[in-house]
Amino acid sequence: MWQRGIVLVEGVYVVTDEFPDQEQYELTPQLRRAAVAIPSNIAEGWGYSSRDEYVYYLEQARSSLLEVETQIIIAERLSYMTEETRNELLQKTTTESKMLLSLMRSLQS
Repeated sequence: MWQRGIVLVEGVYVVTDEFPDQEQYELTPQLRRAAVAIPSNIAEGWGYSSRDEYVYYLEQARSSLLEVETQIIIAERLSYMTEETRNELLQKTTTESKMLLSLMRSLQS
């Protein structure tokens, strides 16, 4: 899960390198920050000994994941990426989301 988050970050960085210059202070850093927050929160939560704290950070990772999904859709609608690229990135976010939800459910039961 953490590894998949890192792969998603790499994909986001590759795609956002192609965004227009006018986005260098808007969508590009916002999308990158949200993507980096996903594996970062997973790692931070893993470092806590409390199950509740771990779940909290997994929830934060999932929130960032939803933010990334929204920003990917926006970027495609603004023609900053192709539909194919959008679909590839959203496939990665879907897989990551399922893994996060599954782990959160198992920790909460």
